[in-house]
Amino acid sequence: MSRIPSVTGYALGSLAPGRCSTWQQLNCTGGDSSTEPYLVTHHQLLAHAAAVKLYKNRYQASQNGVIGITLNSHWFEPLSEEKENKNAALRALDFMLGWFAEPLTSGDYPQSMRSLVGGRLPKFTKEQSKLLIGSFDFLGLNYYTGYYASDAPQNNSVYASFATDYEVNLSSERNGVPIGPKGASEWLNVYPRGIQELLLYTRKKYHNPIIYITENGVDEFNDPTLSLAEALNDTHRIDYYNRHLHYVQSSIDNGVKVKGFFPWTLLDDFEWNSGFSVRFGITYVDYNDRLKRHPKLSAHWFKSFLKKY
Repeated sequence: MSRIPSVTGYALGSLAPGRCSTWQQLNCTGGDSSTEPYLVTHHQLLAHAAAVKLYKNRYQASQNGVIGITLNSHWFEPLSEEKENKNAALRALDFMLGWFAEPLTSGDYPQSMRSLVGGRLPKFTKEQSKLLIGSFDFLGLNYYTGYYASDAPQNNSVYASFATDYEVNLSSERNGVPIGPKGASEWLNVYPRGIQELLLYTRKKYHNPIIYITENGVDEFNDPTLSLAEALNDTHRIDYYNRHLHYVQSSIDNGVKVKGFFPWTLLDDFEWNSGFSVRFGITYVDYNDRLKRHPKLSAHWFKSFLKKY
């Protein structure tokens, strides 16, 4: 579960179902960017809590299983040491990770959201809050990238939107210097230290849960001019995983209860609205030869890495 469908589907209109406020003049088919993203997330959370209750009541004892939830979050560095920018980075985390994690641990949305969104933010009943609190045995985290955050006080526009509610400007650069090397996806800059910061923050803020890194990875463009040997030589991905796993280990050494790590992804996939134009996999899929699979150099690296541990 993440804010991707809530925001891109109902605030920005860039992914299905493509809804947003018409005044934003984006490519969308109608909607209300000031309310619909919050309603979608609200019902996602309630559906999750109901599913967990059903599982625990009917199946957990017989299956001896556990049930969790996966959340997606970037890490946000303050653009400067100014207090306003530090607070902006925290608000960005509230509106991405805390939007989901806070109800699961405290039964309500973050204070910053309640203050800035006001009556447009749905409210939980006492019964719903009770159902939400602790409705996971483990927390999954998807992490890919980091951004700089700076304070952006709300202007006097009569229009409201999720996109401006949190009063933060995000940038992948500071003084013209990128926060990290760029992946193929526009939103992805490589920032390995961010995974450690996110894990330590989650440990402190959300009562030290058991965590699985359920997605972590970097993509490259699908280049049909490359030979197969060239396409399999993904040394940049090995560097990406090597550095991120270093910071995961450092987080474990500092008390974070990380129990597993899953690279995104085993196979090159159909990636949202990028389709087959980018490749995230550690295994190359040949789209022109009956989807034949070829392990990339990163797959062999993972095999060697796992043998050591």
